[in-house]
Amino acid sequence: MKLIIQIPCYNEEETLALTYADLPKQLVGIDKIQYLIINDGSSDNTVKVARELGFHHIVSFKQNKGLAKGFMAGIDACLHLGADIIVNTDADNQYCGADIEKLVRPILKGKADIVIGERPISETEHFSWKKKKFQYIGSWVVRLASGTKVPDAPSGFRAYSREAALRLNVVNEYTYTLETIIQAGHNKIAMTSVPIRTNAETRESRLFKNMWAYMKRSASVIIRSFMMYKPLKFFGTFGTIIFLLGVGVSVRFLYYFISGAGEGHIQSLILSAVLILMGVQTFIVGLQADIIAANRKILEDIQYRVRKAECNSHFVDSKKELVKN
Repeated sequence: MKLIIQIPCYNEEETLALTYADLPKQLVGIDKIQYLIINDGSSDNTVKVARELGFHHIVSFKQNKGLAKGFMAGIDACLHLGADIIVNTDADNQYCGADIEKLVRPILKGKADIVIGERPISETEHFSWKKKKFQYIGSWVVRLASGTKVPDAPSGFRAYSREAALRLNVVNEYTYTLETIIQAGHNKIAMTSVPIRTNAETRESRLFKNMWAYMKRSASVIIRSFMMYKPLKFFGTFGTIIFLLGVGVSVRFLYYFISGAGEGHIQSLILSAVLILMGVQTFIVGLQADIIAANRKILEDIQYRVRKAECNSHFVDSKKELVKN
């Protein structure tokens, strides 16, 4: 059983050693543990530090491409390196390395394919009151969109079985955390969460400039993912609401028309017709999107089979740095 711990990095020369020292060197049920960093176009000595520390593998981008692309590049590399379990953690040592054992345990026992670390948000001192509330609200929205029970959706401390990793797809360029949960829920991948500990803050988050920017970007990711994986429900809901509003306005017009005052409410009739037409058109868009989603499922299955065959026939085990464009 081979475990690869991947760490996305962007200018992390100051914290990487601390994170590395906290990583487990052996675990019960794991035969081999290797470490991999994804150098996301760092301009400092992140790669040099990683080599000196003894990281087994380095995936490098020539320029910064963001967390989502870095995460998927790491997953792809881990699969080609023959990983049976992949753990993702942060380079700022936010998560307690000893808790990796908690993450991999449900996968080793065959109870889950994805395990997400649940942070003690209410007890985290460097989280403001506002950030804590937004974390809870965001996780609640993701649970609704994905049909899962994950309590801490933005957590990047995760473990994936090889089977789950082969099925991962991330299309947004912002973050992988939310989209992969919605995708896993839609594809009925066994997923669970375990309570974990966090370390003291070593630096401010680089993922967003402020809380409102984070909320805006996260909301767009959730809405887009929900539209992709449950298009008929998404467009059907909005289409039904618009249609019923149109019907309501038409009923109002009929009331005045029957009572002899219809001439003064022609605008209501026009508005009703427009709303009913918009509702029907929105529902038709949902049907078309649902057909596209069905085709996407077929493409995902083909991608899974191709990726599985490619990765299983080509394991790589070297210390050479993989450079990506």
